[in-house]
Amino acid sequence: MSQRELSQGGGALFADDGPDGFLHRVFQRGRGLSHDETLRSPVVGICTSWSELNPCNAGLREVAAAVKLGITRAGGLPLEFPTISISEPYTRPTSMYLRNLMSMDVEEAIATAPIDGVVLLGGCDKTVPAQLMGAISADKPCVMVTAGPREVSCWRNYPLTIDDVWTHIDERRLGRICDDEWNALEGALNSSVGTCNVLGTAITMAAVAEVLGFALPGSSLPSAPSAERLQIAERAGEQIVATIGQGTRPTQLVAGRALENAFRVVCALGGSANAVVHLQAIAGRVGITIDTETLRQWANSTPTLARVRPLGPHLLSDLDAVGGVPAVVDKLRESLDLAQLTATGQTWHNYLEGCEFQRDSDVLASAECPVSKTGALRILDGNLAPGGALLKVSGEFDGQVLRRRAVVFDGVEDLNRRIDSEDLDVDEDCALVLRGVGVIGAPGMPEVGHIPIPAKLARCGVTDMLRITDARMSGTATGCVVLHVTPESSVGGPLAYVRDGDLIELDIPRQSVNVLVDGRTLFERAAQTSPAPARRGYRWLYATHTLQPDQGCDFDFLRHDFVPGTTKGIQ
Repeated sequence: MSQRELSQGGGALFADDGPDGFLHRVFQRGRGLSHDETLRSPVVGICTSWSELNPCNAGLREVAAAVKLGITRAGGLPLEFPTISISEPYTRPTSMYLRNLMSMDVEEAIATAPIDGVVLLGGCDKTVPAQLMGAISADKPCVMVTAGPREVSCWRNYPLTIDDVWTHIDERRLGRICDDEWNALEGALNSSVGTCNVLGTAITMAAVAEVLGFALPGSSLPSAPSAERLQIAERAGEQIVATIGQGTRPTQLVAGRALENAFRVVCALGGSANAVVHLQAIAGRVGITIDTETLRQWANSTPTLARVRPLGPHLLSDLDAVGGVPAVVDKLRESLDLAQLTATGQTWHNYLEGCEFQRDSDVLASAECPVSKTGALRILDGNLAPGGALLKVSGEFDGQVLRRRAVVFDGVEDLNRRIDSEDLDVDEDCALVLRGVGVIGAPGMPEVGHIPIPAKLARCGVTDMLRITDARMSGTATGCVVLHVTPESSVGGPLAYVRDGDLIELDIPRQSVNVLVDGRTLFERAAQTSPAPARRGYRWLYATHTLQPDQGCDFDFLRHDFVPGTTKGIQ
C-alpha cells in the first residue's frame, strides 16, 4: 500500500486513481468481480457472527446472502467479513466474559475497513449487544439483522419452547424422566437454527435493536428459517445504502430518550433482566450513565403488557401476529419519545402513522388495562445491594415482604456439591445465596443465578423460593431470584459477609433487599470468595478494567467518558 492518506478508511478508496484504489480493485477482481462491480458505491461491510460453535447464529450464512442481494439491488458493493462469535451454551464460564472482546473486534474491524457502512448480523445473547457496542464506538452508518428465533417444537403433544428445559432438567435430576424419554427430549427440544424461542435475552436484545433504530421495525420475531427472515435481510441491505446516503450514525440513534424508550419496551414485554446490563454498556459508549434511581423510575411507570413465554402462555409467533415490537411501541406511545428514529429513517411517530394493529388481544394488553401496572423488572437497593440489584417478578411472591434464613454457597462447585444433600440445613422458608460468581469473581457473571430447588424440597412439591446472587440468570428462566447484586462479593460487596442463618429481607413493594445484621457486626466478619489473581492475557485485562453491573460490565477504557491515565476497573 502507498503511504498516502493513511487515515482514509471509507469505500472511496476503491475508486481511487492511484495505487491504493488499484490494489483494492485488484484483490476483488481476483475473487471474480468485474472492474465495474468494484466501483459500485457505497461499499457496505456485512459483519457476521456466523459460527458452528454458535448454533443460534447458524442460519446467518443464508441471511448474509439475502443482505448482499439487497445491497446490490440498491447499487452498493457488499463485502462480508467475520468477527469472533460467542454462544452462551458453548462458552465457559459464560459468553458475557467475551462480550467486550467481541465488541472490540467489531469496532476495529468496522473502523479500519474500507467501508462506508455496515450491516450487523447477530443473534445469540451477547453477540447483539457486542455488535451494537462496537458499531456505536466505530460510528459508521449501520443496520442490524438478527438471526430470529428457532421454530417451536413439540413434546408430549404440547408446544415445546426453550424455557421448558428448566422443568425437564429438574425432573431428570429427581429421577422422573427415564433415559429413553431424556434421549427423545434431546431430539425434540431444538428443531431448527435460531435463537431461544421465548422472550429471553436474544429476543429482548433484538427488540432493543428495533427500538433504538438499528433493526427494521417488526424484524425481531419472524422465525430463523422462514422466508420472511430472508425478506427482512434483503430490505436491510437496501436500507443500509439509504442510511449511508442519509448520513445517520449510531451515536445519533442512542442520543436523547432512545435508551429510555428501549428500557420501557423491555419492561412492557417482560423481557430479560440481562438487557439492563447491556443497555447500561450501550449507554456508556456515548458517555451516558443510567443510574439505579432512573431505571427504577422508568420501570415503575411502565406497565407490563405482554403475556408471552416465559412469563405468559403465548408464543413469539402470537406476539408477531398482533404486530410485534411496533405494536408494543404503539401501546406505550404516551410514555415514549416517538421523535426518535427507526431504522427506516422515519421517526417512530411517522412510522406508526402508517400501521394498524389488532386492538383486542390476549397476547398484548393495553396500557389502560395492563397485565401489571408496573414492569416485570424491579430495580432493588438496600444494604445488601448498595449499587443495585434486579428482580424479575413472577409467581406467588409478587407484592410480598419475605424474611428468610440464609443458606450460603460459595461458588458453583460448592453449590453442586451440597444442594441435593439430605444433610443440607434448608427448608422452603430459607433464602439460597450464591456468591463469588459476579463479573470479576467467576469471571464474567455467568447465568447460574437460577439456583435449583434442593432435591429434598422439590420432592415435597416446592417449586420456588427466594434466591439471591451476584450472578445473572438466563432470560428463559423464572422464579423469585435477586440478580446482579452490586457490588459483587469478590470485590468486597456486602454479600461477601453474609453467613448461614442471617435473616435476609426482600421487600418487593419497597424494592429493597437487606441483610438484617448490624452493619458493624456484618463488616467485622472476614470477607469470603476472593477471586484468584489474574496474571496475564485477556484474563488480566478483564480483571483489571471491567466495571460492575451498574455500569454495564464494560471495560472502563471503552466508555466514551474514559480519561486516559485513569483506571476505573477493579485492580
